[in-house]
Amino acid sequence: MAGWYEVSKNELGEFRFVLKAANSETILRSQQYTSKASALNGVASVQHNAPDDARYELKTANDGRFFFNLLAANGQVVGTSQMYASESTRSAGIASVKTNGPSSDVREV
Repeated sequence: MAGWYEVSKNELGEFRFVLKAANSETILRSQQYTSKASALNGVASVQHNAPDDARYELKTANDGRFFFNLLAANGQVVGTSQMYASESTRSAGIASVKTNGPSSDVREV
């Protein structure tokens, strides 16, 4: 089973998406969007950019944990990972986004 996207609307009427791995773990979160169409454009950007190593920005939080951003071709952040305890687990997270990001399975929740 491949991963999928979940697009949701919050109580303020804003939309976001998450990318889920085959084991249902959230591996990437988007920003908030004002429209569903914009959130779906974000999904399309992840689908396109996920396989490209150059689109990953490796980051370290102030508390020493590791995370990454997936960037669009214009350099904007399309999605942000969870926090990881080590660089190796962050690398595994990137590998999961590369594997699951191209999925065409988009679900509204």
